[in-house]
Amino acid sequence: MKKNISIVVLIFLLLSGWSTKSFSQKAVAEKKPIGNEKKIEEWKDARFGMFIHWGPVTLKGTEIGWSRGREIPVEEYDNLYKQFDAKNFNADDWVSVAKAAGMKYIILTTKHHDGFCLWNTRQTEYNIMNSPLKRDVVKELAETCKKQGIQFGTYYSTCDWHHPDFPLTSPGGSVTREKSDLEAYTTYLKKQVAELLLNYGPLYVLWFDVPQKFDAVRGQGVIDFAHQIQPDIIINNRTGAKGDFDTPEQRVGGFQNTHPWETCMTIADQWAWKPNDKVKSLEQCLQTLVRSAGGDGNLLFNVGPMADGRIEPLQIERLKEMGQWLQKYGYTIYETRGGPFKPADWGVSTRKDNSIYLHILKWIGTTPKITIPDLGMEINSCRLAHGGKVKLTKLDKAYTIEFSGEELQPVNTIIELEFSGNVMNIEPLEISSNSLSYMKPLTASSNLKGHWGNHQWVELSAVTNGDWSGSFWEPEAKDLKPWVEIDLLKPEKISQAILYERGMAVKAFEIQALVGNKWKTLAKGKTIGSKAVIKLPKTTAQKVRLVLKEFSQTPGIYEVVLL
Repeated sequence: MKKNISIVVLIFLLLSGWSTKSFSQKAVAEKKPIGNEKKIEEWKDARFGMFIHWGPVTLKGTEIGWSRGREIPVEEYDNLYKQFDAKNFNADDWVSVAKAAGMKYIILTTKHHDGFCLWNTRQTEYNIMNSPLKRDVVKELAETCKKQGIQFGTYYSTCDWHHPDFPLTSPGGSVTREKSDLEAYTTYLKKQVAELLLNYGPLYVLWFDVPQKFDAVRGQGVIDFAHQIQPDIIINNRTGAKGDFDTPEQRVGGFQNTHPWETCMTIADQWAWKPNDKVKSLEQCLQTLVRSAGGDGNLLFNVGPMADGRIEPLQIERLKEMGQWLQKYGYTIYETRGGPFKPADWGVSTRKDNSIYLHILKWIGTTPKITIPDLGMEINSCRLAHGGKVKLTKLDKAYTIEFSGEELQPVNTIIELEFSGNVMNIEPLEISSNSLSYMKPLTASSNLKGHWGNHQWVELSAVTNGDWSGSFWEPEAKDLKPWVEIDLLKPEKISQAILYERGMAVKAFEIQALVGNKWKTLAKGKTIGSKAVIKLPKTTAQKVRLVLKEFSQTPGIYEVVLL
């Protein structure tokens, strides 16, 4: 009882001194994240964490938060908790799965946009203790993480479409309430943040989401309030303010070593569990992790436990496979930093102390040959992590690394380079690519830029960014003959194209090249699917187009590779 009284007093004192009105726009603009730098570096060392999206909505198998007022009527959605009796929930099982996967921390959705709370909060009756389960899920998971030696953090939705003081409501926060009080809601939010920090902390991370009506001033007020309770807490960029790290979603972030970042991505299609959800292949899962580390970012990989509290067996199996790979090669991921070579279409590099690890994720052709710049220090050794022969040749201002195509591994072939000096302070460098089209400029007949497509990010740059299974280009629905054009920047000799499609929508397509002032058709085809290798007549051209002539539904193109 004394502890609860002291917490109430502390919250009152903190709130009375931290009104959002006490900040100016200039102060926020000048303010830098004050999270403990050492702790952020330790968080970067971890590289791999588990995201957990869970709540009463799993009874329906629809998306958490977003299906409220859309697939499920609001009244029905808001009463699902009265049936939520996850009898098989076991925090030890969840944490054991994360550890088996090689994950170093767990972030739980303590409150999503639907407003339902998974802990014994004093601020609302809409919480887990009033469900048939009647167990403080946050408490049990926090204690188990501590017991098993894994870090624990909390996701908390900045918006709340259930709370009467938040200005927006369902579906998807697109409807404005007739009456609301954002100041009162901000106080509610801070009280709940204080509960999480004081009752379940110290926490590893505070992971906010979808600020909507929160601007940089209000968001910084939340961050500073949290830091008054736990000064070294790491906070992401979704309060409305910048925070300590960026959060690219459902796509791997680009190379960035000037500001921390973490990709959040689902192991299946949906964040919350749904029946027969499609789980990503081991190749997709591992390459997402490796590409995140190579870009100098973390991966927060999401599972959605079922309504009975268990994580689906297929998801568990995939995570265990990731853990088995990390047991062998985790030294090339954990405690590394991205680079010094920027990502190429064939893969990425990571580094630690005197070592650089080249991760070959995809190689087109029979004999891998990679050229790296001379770093100005001697290479003491060059080897394949799995064994096998590799040839290192010194050129004028570079090195070439070659080995037989038979040595390529199914998911990731790792080349270990050991240098005579420390490689950690080398500035990022460009490295040779496998294709002519990698990262070349693009134009398209239409483009749904920044659009979500079945929980994946739609963006034109996907076509040449080297990611065969992440983000994709999708034309507008009204575009009946969509095309995407690649500018190679100078005339190049091309003889082959490799296409990667999301799904099987395309029924007829052409590959065209601008020869002189006219577009010349180099090849025609019907289906693309997961991968289509197209032999082209040898042509010299600077601009090449993929034209989609027929399709059964709006198509999505992951990648176009020109060789």
